[in-house]
Amino acid sequence: MANNPQLENSFHKTLKVIESCTTKEQLRGAFRMINNFKTLYKKVGYMKLLNYKLIKEYNSKKINLWK
Repeated sequence: MANNPQLENSFHKTLKVIESCTTKEQLRGAFRMINNFKTLYKKVGYMKLLNYKLIKEYNSKKINLWK
């Protein structure tokens, strides 16, 4: 991500939003952010890895909130 600081900032911002969710409503908003991230950066070569990391964090948070 060193050659694309905007991508890096967007990725970390989305990840922080996911991590900070404390309600189901916030998590729904985080899911919309993930979809926006995918739309904006779909042509970047290693998006599968970044998407995997975001979805993994989202699913982990979802499991914790739905307990």
